[in-house]
Amino acid sequence: MVTSSFPTSVAVFALITLQVGTQDSFIAAVYEHAVILPNKTETPVSQEDALNLMNKNIDILERAIKQAAEQGARIIVTPEDALYGWKFTRETVFPYLEDIPDPQVNWIPCQDPHRFGHTPVQARLSCLAKNNSIYVLANLGDKKPCNSRDSTCPPNGYFQYNTNVVYNTEGKLVARYHKEILQSVKRSFAVI
Repeated sequence: MVTSSFPTSVAVFALITLQVGTQDSFIAAVYEHAVILPNKTETPVSQEDALNLMNKNIDILERAIKQAAEQGARIIVTPEDALYGWKFTRETVFPYLEDIPDPQVNWIPCQDPHRFGHTPVQARLSCLAKNNSIYVLANLGDKKPCNSRDSTCPPNGYFQYNTNVVYNTEGKLVARYHKEILQSVKRSFAVI
């Protein structure tokens, strides 16, 4: 598994600190679990099968999010690749990806899940943040369409990014970070 770099974590936490900066301190929860993995990552699956697998992992995260909120945590950080696993190719990870917009669009996926296309994973994470009044930091796959005339545009017409997102206590998307992957081991996402 490829983990996020320290500067990435610092940047995301700096953003969160600014958002809850009116308090002297806050409780943060960090959660790890054994990810339910697909049977084969080299074989493409349908978007429905991908969503079913991600929902199984979100079911596990849901319990942790509720427990963290009940114990007074203001934010929970979930694991890298916690929703779908790892060792995919560009083609086989595609059904697991959603379009994650720029947070400046002022979007609460829980209230408007179809505003940016089919985004059931973002809607569910947003609702978990909102319903438990906790910030949720999660790792998702993002897809962005590109112009086929652009020489850097991949053959499938999409840039794909390993992305960290943050939803605030109202379920609003407040941060999106396309991670920089310095190693060449994770070829299913763009190297930026």
